[in-house]
Amino acid sequence: MSDGSGKTELAALQAALAAEHAAVYGYGVVGGRVDDRRRTDAKAAYDAHRARRDALAREVRDLGGRPVAASAAYTLPFTVRGPADAVRLAAQLEERVAGVYADLVRSSAGARRASAAGALREAAVRAVGWSGQSVAFPGLAERAGEGTGPGAGTETGTGAGAAGAAPSGSAPTGR
Repeated sequence: MSDGSGKTELAALQAALAAEHAAVYGYGVVGGRVDDRRRTDAKAAYDAHRARRDALAREVRDLGGRPVAASAAYTLPFTVRGPADAVRLAAQLEERVAGVYADLVRSSAGARRASAAGALREAAVRAVGWSGQSVAFPGLAERAGEGTGPGAGTETGTGAGAAGAAPSGSAPTGR
């Protein structure tokens, strides 16, 4: 729920925006390494993350914030050498984006909460499509014993590492 001041909600929106920036970057790598039969899936996910990124930037501005900018490059959590690594990266991107959206669900209300829940669901479905595995409560850190919230698991506190990629020059971070 929102804390009344909107600070928590704005921080969660910024974290989600940073995660979407990282996911867009990550899917650029996925698309370049995935085999032909998964390329359509990668393109659809790339487009979905770009649309979410743009919507989140508008929402941040609507709350009076300045949208966090994308980094010029991101450090991937592992080297992507071929199609199998690309699929693994795509699954990890989706799992980590789902976690950031779970944080946004917790810190928002109303239409924004419903939208965040929809984004969480979409990321969880894509993660299953890439990995072939699911979890009972996608996006919840409790399933992995990891911390959540804006700044958790990131070098910058913006959630940039939460999508599986850290800004270039940073150590890879986990969610």
